Amino acid sequence: MSVDTATVAKIAALARIKVSEAELAAMVPELNGILAWVEQLGEVDVSGVEPMTAVIENHLRLRADVIDPDPLTGGGKRDAVLANAPAAMDGFYGVPKVIE
Repeated sequence: MSVDTATVAKIAALARIKVSEAELAAMVPELNGILAWVEQLGEVDVSGVEPMTAVIENHLRLRADVIDPDPLTGGGKRDAVLANAPAAMDGFYGVPKVIE
């Protein structure tokens, strides 16, 4: 695939980038070089390579999703928290309706 000056001008217009005629002419070979490089990447045989999302494999460290029964450090404070709410409904903060 190759691009010409008209294609570069259309891309610049879609991106709302003001580009002069001299800059358009200079961008054509640059974009053609980038597209040639991308086509070259498509020729690489990756049939035995497993896809990866990162170079270093990361594992999320998750904690157990449990309520700490200790009233000083954890949960069990719903009534105390809701006492500060201007309007509590069904054990949650009540807020005004935003969407009708």
